[in-house]
Amino acid sequence: MSQIYKTRGKISIIIVYMIRKFLLTTIVLFAGFMVISAQDNSVALQQAEMKKVENMVGQWKGPGWIQQGATRETFTGTETVQRKIDGLALLIEGKFTNPEGKIIHETLAVLSYDTKNSKYPFNTYLASGRSGQYELKLMADSYEWGFQTPAGTIRYTIKIANDVWFETGEFSKDGKTWMKFFEMKLEKVK
Repeated sequence: MSQIYKTRGKISIIIVYMIRKFLLTTIVLFAGFMVISAQDNSVALQQAEMKKVENMVGQWKGPGWIQQGATRETFTGTETVQRKIDGLALLIEGKFTNPEGKIIHETLAVLSYDTKNSKYPFNTYLASGRSGQYELKLMADSYEWGFQTPAGTIRYTIKIANDVWFETGEFSKDGKTWMKFFEMKLEKVK
């Protein structure tokens, strides 16, 4: 009879162990599904927010000018903007040449949406080797981004309407009085 009780005791221990293992596995799987579900919601939110800047997508071409010091230089160029990774990012490539055909500005940028901070990080890379991370701000009828320099603030404003990309660059020493140093008007060609 004591052998039966010993066997039942071992079986009970095995059953308790199996139940615990099952419950632990269930909890881990449930937590994993919750993480995956949260990531799916994050992806959907990123895609929805990126639709707000989708009017940038396309190939743009046109003239402009930039003034550095007393010299104003004219240019023509292109901005090519592509949707990437299922709409989670925009890849922006710019190439601008002076009237002699010399490249005066070449850039690559990636624009995305950060769900954690509710911002549009704008990472830029220049042919000069410089790079930076900025924030693209959605305004009522335009986009704005900029940065601080030791001398003051630089801001760029992009307005897109009727297949025209109009962008200005301005500088301010005090944040109140702005001086335009850059302007371009590009038309959508694709």
